[in-house]
Amino acid sequence: MPDPLILVTNDDGIYSKGIFALQQAVAQLGKTVVVAPETEKSAVGHAITLSDPIRIKELERENGFSGYAVAGTPADCVKLAIKVILDRKPDLVVSGINRGANIGMGLLYSGTVSAATEAIILGVPGLAISLDAWVSPDYSYAAEVANRFVRVALDKGIDEGIALNINVPKMSNGKAKGVRFTRQGTSNYEERFDRRVDPRRRVYYWMDGELVSNEDDSHVDDVALREGYVSVTPLHYNLTSESSLEVMKEWEELVNIET
Repeated sequence: MPDPLILVTNDDGIYSKGIFALQQAVAQLGKTVVVAPETEKSAVGHAITLSDPIRIKELERENGFSGYAVAGTPADCVKLAIKVILDRKPDLVVSGINRGANIGMGLLYSGTVSAATEAIILGVPGLAISLDAWVSPDYSYAAEVANRFVRVALDKGIDEGIALNINVPKMSNGKAKGVRFTRQGTSNYEERFDRRVDPRRRVYYWMDGELVSNEDDSHVDDVALREGYVSVTPLHYNLTSESSLEVMKEWEELVNIET
């Protein structure tokens, strides 16, 4: 049996400290191949490149870290890795370690999470791993968490069509209180746009905001994270509201274009 093949990617870019820490953490669990954006692609969601060529170049960093830098999005990276670069389908796709949490409604924007969901679209289990820290992030503990989850995912498997969104809290003692399996919450950023003027007196805007949450359920992603637990949310790509399908049956006669 060949060693497990682990595809490592992210949205912070191939030169980020987070992806280096992730690759180093899982390297002993199988053969790792890094395919990641050449530059930061945070908050690009599940975008793919259609109207421009996608260029790839090989690179090497220290401690045996080597990979492919892609002039595209996280989803592009996963597609190219599986369909072009790798000689066989990977056993697992791991995306991260992201700088900043990916929780609540923010999942819709996250390139980190989209890399993991692109994996399941292509029939490969996916993990997205994020650290709830923006300033001077220390990835060492999050890397340990990544190692544990990758080890178990390779051993036990993940349900078909499911990606795991893992968020690690930043704790003063460096360790989480434990792990909670959670639902995606409704937290979102309350956005504001700072109006500015450049030296040529052209107006531009800079977006800023702060996270707002009204949740108090301990098994919601942002609440678990806030309380010091690693939050693990199973995700799938089917956005259908099954309950609404039943309710909307009464619309059928009202909108029937044949009558």
